[in-house]
Amino acid sequence: MRIRTAGISLSGLLLTAGLLGFAYQAVGEPARYLLFEYGCGDPEDRLGQALAAEAVLAAGPAGAGAGRPYRSCDDDDLSVVAGASYPYEGSAAAVRAYYRTAAPDQGWQPRTDACYRKRIGGTTAYLTLEAPAGRELSVEIIADRAGGGAWC
Repeated sequence: MRIRTAGISLSGLLLTAGLLGFAYQAVGEPARYLLFEYGCGDPEDRLGQALAAEAVLAAGPAGAGAGRPYRSCDDDDLSVVAGASYPYEGSAAAVRAYYRTAAPDQGWQPRTDACYRKRIGGTTAYLTLEAPAGRELSVEIIADRAGGGAWC
């Protein structure tokens, strides 16, 4: 009668260690990134607070109702948005005329009739106007920490 012994060889241990290392690189590292580093964090939250504090969002043109503020951050490109939407039945021309004066008075530099820029929180922010659509006016500031380019 032969007795078989179960043992672990050095080559088996090395093979197992290699496979575990590969598995960590293939699955563990991406999972760690997605769980702990991916997406919006404290820097984007601070930028969002700075954008939301801009006075240009506090009041709309004459005839605009009470603004509904909002904030968001895109986890993929880390762009941060702060804005307000107002009930408004006026014209797009009246909106542009109002912000043509109100935005520069608060340090915003015009790029187009419906787009302005300003340095906020260490990056360039862009103020955009979405003229009344469906009786609602949207005024929005967008920026990202990387300064990825002009948003309007």
